[in-house]
Amino acid sequence: MAGYRFVDLSVPIEESDSEPFKPVVQHQDHEAGAAIMAAIFGVPAGDLPGGLGWANDNLTLITHAGTHLDAPWHYAPTAGGERAITIDEVPLDWCFSDGVVLDMRHKETGERIEVEDIVFELERIDYQVKPMDIVLIMTGVDRHWGSPDYINRGAGMTAASTLWLIEKGVRVMGIDAWGFDRPFVKIREEYEAAGDASIIWEAHYAGIREPYCHLEKLANLDRLPPHGFTVSCFPVKITGASAAWCRPVGIIEE
Repeated sequence: MAGYRFVDLSVPIEESDSEPFKPVVQHQDHEAGAAIMAAIFGVPAGDLPGGLGWANDNLTLITHAGTHLDAPWHYAPTAGGERAITIDEVPLDWCFSDGVVLDMRHKETGERIEVEDIVFELERIDYQVKPMDIVLIMTGVDRHWGSPDYINRGAGMTAASTLWLIEKGVRVMGIDAWGFDRPFVKIREEYEAAGDASIIWEAHYAGIREPYCHLEKLANLDRLPPHGFTVSCFPVKITGASAAWCRPVGIIEE
């Protein structure tokens, strides 16, 4: 489209070593498709163009594979005192709005992204978050996609920083790491040392207070400006699901 630049913000759905619940992708080639079409239509496979039929694919995967959008239902059965919505119930206007990138690449793996970190970065880029903005947290972990250690890398959001954005009217936020919270291995280490269960999945559980969605396994946030772009992140419509795959795109007017 003339006048716009599109930035793909997704990682692929593939049998990657970065996926602890690895998808299984089976590709059916055109020769196999010809045999199926021959059976369906009662025609010799050789009578099809080039003796070939359709290609097809079969996937076995969880809804949290690849880049995906988590619905409030993923975090808990209730949000804001009401039944949490599932992915097919997420309002579409949540998924198309102005975007802002917050650069947290200076944070070490396992560190918390606190409210003061967000406030400092917003001041640095001279931006004030407004209702319905889509806020994207850049950790730089996307460069490790394909590595089995991807899941254990990056800083993560806290309950306080997540709620701060929700209170500003943000309904969709996201991160370019495996999860919105800090890596599980770091959380477990801290829990075993101090026994404080409030640190477990705290950014996700913030959604019990107020409904919000977040994107996980984003990519290419460094190709976006800090603000002045639009994000499109419509999820696949899966009835009653906790999440769905999506291909978020940053749209920059030029």
